[in-house]
Amino acid sequence: MVFYLTAILVILADQVTKLLIRANLDVGQSTFELGFFRITHIYNTGASFGLFPEYTLPLIIIGLVAVSTILVIMVFFPHRFPVLNNQIGRLALGLLLGGAAGNLIDRLRLGHATDFLNFNIWPAFNVADSAITVGIILFAYALLKSTAALDR
Repeated sequence: MVFYLTAILVILADQVTKLLIRANLDVGQSTFELGFFRITHIYNTGASFGLFPEYTLPLIIIGLVAVSTILVIMVFFPHRFPVLNNQIGRLALGLLLGGAAGNLIDRLRLGHATDFLNFNIWPAFNVADSAITVGIILFAYALLKSTAALDR
């Protein structure tokens, strides 16, 4: 349940925040400026944090493969992966699925992702990018934890 709930909540939070940004700010327009942070409406044709700009089609393919792979693993083979025997592993995969799906939805609908969290010292990003980053960190932690348990 943690996996599915996390993925759904990430997708909803991601899509709602992007919808609000697109509805209220023109591309390039900023609001809520607070020192080094501002909310800025940015089109991102690349991957998370602006990496690989103009690679929309390959990123759509990668997103479809990622979403499909995560779903197949969680639906058909969760018992084969010890890392998924705990809440952290399932939470991590939920974050990864939600983030990948959130940006995939944008790329399929709009041809780009909508980024808006702008710290000026780092490329702008969105809720989906954040979920992917946290999901990778948690998955690495869960993997190390499950590997250590197997070594005992």
